[in-house]
Amino acid sequence: MDNILTANIIKLLCKQNKLAVKVLLEECKINRNFIYDLEHKNSAPSSDKLERIADYLDCSVDYLLGRTDNPKAHKQ
Repeated sequence: MDNILTANIIKLLCKQNKLAVKVLLEECKINRNFIYDLEHKNSAPSSDKLERIADYLDCSVDYLLGRTDNPKAHKQ
C-alpha cells in the first residue's frame, strides 16, 4: 500500500470539497496526526479509519487507496 498516495488523495478530496483536513479528521474521530503518520511514519491505516473517511467523503476505500480512478467504484 502506498501511504503517501492515500494521504495525497485524502488531501485532494478535502481541497475539492473545501474542507480542512483537520475538520475531516475531527468529524471522523481520527487522530489529528493521521496524515502526518501516513506520510512520515509509514504507518498502515486501519480499514475502519479508511472506511470512515470514505463514507464522509462519499467515495470508495479503493479510491482512497489509489486502486481505481472512479471515486464511486465498489462503493456499497
